[in-house]
Amino acid sequence: MDTDLMLVLGLAVIVLAIPALLAAFSESRPPRMAALMVLVGGILLALALTQKPSGYAFAEVPDVIMRVFARVLN
Repeated sequence: MDTDLMLVLGLAVIVLAIPALLAAFSESRPPRMAALMVLVGGILLALALTQKPSGYAFAEVPDVIMRVFARVLN
């Protein structure tokens, strides 16, 4: 798996964990699955950031997301 895909998947998993966290807290139950999703997303982000030699800049992230989506659609 290349670093661009790891970055996009990590961001997607973390974004999807936010509603799960909010739902768990609003229902007064422990957010086990949401915490696991945040952990997996964080690991994917950390791997992507450490494996790419030049790293990522914040301004580069939208371009990376579009490249990955274009690669998936083609």
